[in-house]
Amino acid sequence: MEIFRAGHKPSMKGPTDWFTGTVRVDPLFNPAAPDRVQGATVTFEPGARTAWHTHPLGQTIVVTSGIGRVQRWGGALEEIRPGDVVFFAPGEKHWHGAAPATAMTHIAIQEVENGKVVDWLEQVSDQQYGA
Repeated sequence: MEIFRAGHKPSMKGPTDWFTGTVRVDPLFNPAAPDRVQGATVTFEPGARTAWHTHPLGQTIVVTSGIGRVQRWGGALEEIRPGDVVFFAPGEKHWHGAAPATAMTHIAIQEVENGKVVDWLEQVSDQQYGA
């Protein structure tokens, strides 16, 4: 058994190459061979969001507070709320973030494949975010 105490890893600011707006990432657990699952709590201030991205083995997010938005490439913009669970299939291009006037926090869970967990793509435009 291993217990990872709250705050065992420092919070970090979401890099501007991957996010628009103010985002905080709090690592929860990371893979150590032979494990390959990692997770983090991610907090988006109002209007903040990820860039478009994909995950080689998919991603699950669990909304814990606030109101958010999520969209897959070519799909409709969806609102997400606490208790909602969203699964993105492997290779599915998508983004997620907070609503315009409300922050949102989710737990992100994804698996590592060949040392990679995500492929970051272009930023989500204001027009796409407001669709």
